[in-house]
Amino acid sequence: MTPELPRATDLLPWWRRLWTTADPVMIDAGAGGELIVARVRLCLIGGLFVIPLVNYIQNRSATENQVGLGIGLMAVAVAGVILLSIKRNMYRPWLGFITSAIDVSLVSAGLAAFLVLDLPHTAVNSKVLFPVYFLAMFATSIRYDARVCITTGVLMLLEYAAIVWVAATHWSLNDPAYAPFTYGMFSWSAQIGRLVILLAAAVLATVVVVRTQRLRQLSTSDRLTGLFNRGYFEARLGAELSRARRGGSPLSLVMLDVDHFKRFNDRFGHLAGDMALRTIANLMRHALRRSDIIARFGGEEFVLVFPETEPDAVLEKLESIREAVASATIRLHRNQPIGGITVSAGIASFPHDSADAESLIDAADARLFRAKEGGRNRIVGPTAAAALPDLPESPAPRPRSSSPFSWRRRSPS
Repeated sequence: MTPELPRATDLLPWWRRLWTTADPVMIDAGAGGELIVARVRLCLIGGLFVIPLVNYIQNRSATENQVGLGIGLMAVAVAGVILLSIKRNMYRPWLGFITSAIDVSLVSAGLAAFLVLDLPHTAVNSKVLFPVYFLAMFATSIRYDARVCITTGVLMLLEYAAIVWVAATHWSLNDPAYAPFTYGMFSWSAQIGRLVILLAAAVLATVVVVRTQRLRQLSTSDRLTGLFNRGYFEARLGAELSRARRGGSPLSLVMLDVDHFKRFNDRFGHLAGDMALRTIANLMRHALRRSDIIARFGGEEFVLVFPETEPDAVLEKLESIREAVASATIRLHRNQPIGGITVSAGIASFPHDSADAESLIDAADARLFRAKEGGRNRIVGPTAAAALPDLPESPAPRPRSSSPFSWRRRSPS
């Protein structure tokens, strides 16, 4: 499915969505892409550094060779520092903006150096340095952030346009004195063509990222409720747990289930059941923060992840959701109002209950089971679980499977 281009009336909302914070899973993917770019950058710059080094050894007094060696040393140092920082887990989402800007600016610095050396034709007609712009622009697409592509493309256009303007205004580039024009004569049409090609490269890189994000959105969404699906939840939970371990911050996980959902379906029909699930999904979506994760785990089960949140704060939020669901009115396509839906939930927290994803799900699932056994339409958290000694401590162990997130629904529902 090819995503439709935004209409004129939708441009502002589309632009706002484009500039919102990237999906954390895409951020993690961007971190992997940043590491690839850092390694390629160091290898490429290290290989190119051999040229100015050899030239400097052959003729140390030449200004051109001295400048080339200085720029090469600076580029190798910057590339090494960036790679070392990423390998030491110092990556942050904003790093992609900085490293991409450095990449295109290094190319521009190389072209500008020819202006300093009184070689303006080389600066505006280079067949070696200019194509490196495209490598730098291509590298932005594996950061998986359209904002990086856009800002880098704008910076690249401005820098190259500035180089061309300086060369055209400070030198008479087509003066016969420059004959035989080894690097070609200056032409505004050729330079405008170069700028258009650079613009096209930036647009293509942005489209690739937007397309990737759109396909990921389609592959991670539940069609019925519009929430994330189980596959996305599994990937996101792993990423959030890694982030919580690095930062020493809490994380809470909730298993939430619709009470007597089969009975509801049998009484009102499956269309009513679908509407009930949509209603519950909308109530949760509007009640929680943007940073909270809500996913449909399967059937009438939902899972929620609350980064940097203690279970007591989660319990308060879930109580308001539980009350809203119990008082909600569900309307079918015939506008017939029906009700009678309630939910139960269990809360587990990192690092108190567990430090790994599977055990954390088990702990939340066990408390959901206790909420069901305790009468349904209630929330059981770590503190509340301790206050119910008459209930079974935990249900029978789940069967293991090849998936680290295997799970079997327990009765009663």
